[in-house]
Amino acid sequence: MQHNMAIFDRLESEVRGYSRAFPTVFTQATGAWLYDEDGKAYIDFFSGASTLNYGHNHPLLQEKVIDYIRSNGLIHGLDMATSAKKRFLETFESVILKPRGYSYKLQFTGPTGTNAVEAALKLARKVKGRANVISFTNGFHGMTLGAVAATGNAHYRNGVGMPLNGTTFMPYDGYLGPDIDTLDYLQRFLDDSSSGVDLPAAVIVETMQGEGGVNVACHAWLQGLERVCRERDIMLIVDDIQVGCGRTGTFFSFEEAGIRPDIVTLSKSLSGFGLPMSIVLMKPEFDLWSPGEHTGTFRGNNLAFVTAVETLRLFWQDDVLTHEVRRKSEYLSRRLEAIRQQYPEARATVRGRGLLYGLACEVPGLAEEITRVAFGKGLVIETSGADSQVVKCLPPLTIDTKLLEEGLEIIAQSVPEALEQVGLLATESVGAMK
Repeated sequence: MQHNMAIFDRLESEVRGYSRAFPTVFTQATGAWLYDEDGKAYIDFFSGASTLNYGHNHPLLQEKVIDYIRSNGLIHGLDMATSAKKRFLETFESVILKPRGYSYKLQFTGPTGTNAVEAALKLARKVKGRANVISFTNGFHGMTLGAVAATGNAHYRNGVGMPLNGTTFMPYDGYLGPDIDTLDYLQRFLDDSSSGVDLPAAVIVETMQGEGGVNVACHAWLQGLERVCRERDIMLIVDDIQVGCGRTGTFFSFEEAGIRPDIVTLSKSLSGFGLPMSIVLMKPEFDLWSPGEHTGTFRGNNLAFVTAVETLRLFWQDDVLTHEVRRKSEYLSRRLEAIRQQYPEARATVRGRGLLYGLACEVPGLAEEITRVAFGKGLVIETSGADSQVVKCLPPLTIDTKLLEEGLEIIAQSVPEALEQVGLLATESVGAMK
């Protein structure tokens, strides 16, 4: 397997990451399957970091892309009006916004999630005339300067090489333990003129922190956070880039909490096909941009508009997918809990929502070893958290139940082998469990 990676080792920058975790050359993908150039098949519990919520190469979306290209449809158009964009706007309004009673306006930003975050932060500062933004411990919002300033992980922050300003970090829900309401802490700082924390233009939050270690904010905490913002004239930004587009069951991850953010960022699975696309949703009264004030060459990926329209029509005109995600979520959480109980040596906990769950291991290096062993057995799965301590289950929302079971069985088989590798389980015990 390793010899196939020689060209990447020789020519590609050392910054590459996922190709180190999954050291093979992938050639094809369908549904929840990946295939490498040696013909080996892998179950996908990674989903392009939640970019492929509906699996790889969905046949209907694939057909629409091919038809659009063959019709000489406009591929690149900056932010010009195109028929593909028109259909997307109409469909997004009718399928997503109107049924939920939302009146957001849409801004098309650069192609990745960090571009949407940059625009959201910039707009909030423009609207409120303040520089400070509140972000949260373990939050991840992107790798460009403004977004990484709102990202907690020191590994990403240290790569900037200069001071990161304009953001104050506060403890996320549960960060100080189950008995401490971190909103009390936040309010104390905001209301004390000697706290050293400037009144922010906005608070930016993920309802569930994927990269930060699968940390879940409860609905009451999110509702309380919204009240804190409303009472102090602070804008509420929800970063729904990884956990939106159905990952928690509903299209937006905040729907069940009943909150109404001022700004929402979306990307990753918005196109439904893995094509780059990012947007900022804003309440109309906050659309204070002047023409061209925030711009970029790739603000309108027309191929992504085409697949996004079909994705919305296919999956979001009824509640079928939502119910399916909830059903699979219950199975996923139960199975991980059974694995946790079977191997107390891992000192693990299970947490998550929808089809994003984590097996958080206290044993240093164990989660990384589990994912390494699992890859050898044909499962693509990553870790998350500040110390890569969480095995992060992120299968496609459309994964077949039988395939979901097979992937979880690989995890179950990988845990004892990983425990052996880190010296916490005897070889004979591993053999007896196979």
